[in-house]
Amino acid sequence: MHPAIDRVLISRETLQKRVQELGQEISHDYRDTCPVMIGILKGSVQFLADLMKSTTVDHSIDFLCPSSYAGGTKSTGIVRLLLDLRESIEGKDVLLVEDIVDTGLTMSYLLDNLRTRRPRSLEICTLLDKSVCRKSQVPIRYRGFEIPDEFVVGYGLDYKELYRNLPYIGVMKPLKTEKNKK
Repeated sequence: MHPAIDRVLISRETLQKRVQELGQEISHDYRDTCPVMIGILKGSVQFLADLMKSTTVDHSIDFLCPSSYAGGTKSTGIVRLLLDLRESIEGKDVLLVEDIVDTGLTMSYLLDNLRTRRPRSLEICTLLDKSVCRKSQVPIRYRGFEIPDEFVVGYGLDYKELYRNLPYIGVMKPLKTEKNKK
């Protein structure tokens, strides 16, 4: 285990099993369509890659890069769109693929934005759901895991761009600050 990690919350094996199950659900639900899977950068990259391999339906991908964390462990509540879609989603079935939904503010912003582009359908697939932190309710169609209010990293999730490469979801050790160093 990495020295910055207090404990493993979700193991590599458990992650892979659940991603396979989600891929089967998505394949069943989209069997008659060719959805656009939109990865929410940067955290969803590993999840999206594994999810794509777990689905049997043809699909395309695109990416969005919103930002609301500014390098910390809590959302600022202000969403900025750093990268927009390259293709039109008008008339298409769209599946937003996210690493974690916590406050729901970023996802709510994205849903409002994307609905104006007139997709045929718009659904959310998130690996992690931290619903105890929800400030804005969002309709999650596909959910990997419900997690407690702890700061997690690994499998694409980061702290200051580190720990994305960990093959599991881990809870970080408490951060040392000037206040708690004394």
